[in-house]
Amino acid sequence: MPLIEYFVILRRRGWIVLLMAALVAGSAYVFSKVQTKIYRATIEVLIDPSRPDLGLTTSAKTLLRSYVAWLDTRDNAQKVIATLNLDQTPETLISHVNMAADDSRFVIQIDVDDQNQTTAGKVALEWADLLRLWRDSENTTTTRDNWVSAVVLGLPEISLYRPQTKVNTLAGGIMGLVLGGIIVFVLEYFEAGILRSPQDVERGLSLSVLATIPSAEPANARGARRPWNKGAPDHA
Repeated sequence: MPLIEYFVILRRRGWIVLLMAALVAGSAYVFSKVQTKIYRATIEVLIDPSRPDLGLTTSAKTLLRSYVAWLDTRDNAQKVIATLNLDQTPETLISHVNMAADDSRFVIQIDVDDQNQTTAGKVALEWADLLRLWRDSENTTTTRDNWVSAVVLGLPEISLYRPQTKVNTLAGGIMGLVLGGIIVFVLEYFEAGILRSPQDVERGLSLSVLATIPSAEPANARGARRPWNKGAPDHA
């Protein structure tokens, strides 16, 4: 299809694409606004060996995931609930918490999701403090040269986790453009078999048009063109 025909189609049916983009983007915006806001609090805990010894450093790096396993338990969730007086079960709290070990930085990251940003921050800080206290307790049973401490790196960073209204609206607009393009394509596909003009016939059937049949004229128009019967009486 020549490039000019795409512009013709766009000019004729472009409103369909724009309408679908506006409708889907608007729907995504409204849906995002009615969703319950969820905040995420993120805190990092540094695992700090007492000496830069290769053996101790490697050991601490290997144990990072085991520290996460110790931290992410029902018992610790129950301790956090009791300390903060939360009205939820340990299983529910654990489902809202994500923990991951970053071997490259010797850091354990704790993410807590909650509808209340203050609660999310408190839970994250309390859970990080549990790790710090546990490592301090474990260090008392070994010599100082073999200590592996947990250092809480500042206060939790809290941000809106979902809904992401701008992202959802933009994604909806793009999806609407694609959907509108598909609708236009389908319409053009079904109309492709309809020969509307001599040019359509020549292009569709690869034949030359020799003549066309003129459209029929109304009867009153034909009568107006007969000057010989002007004023003549009608005969039965």
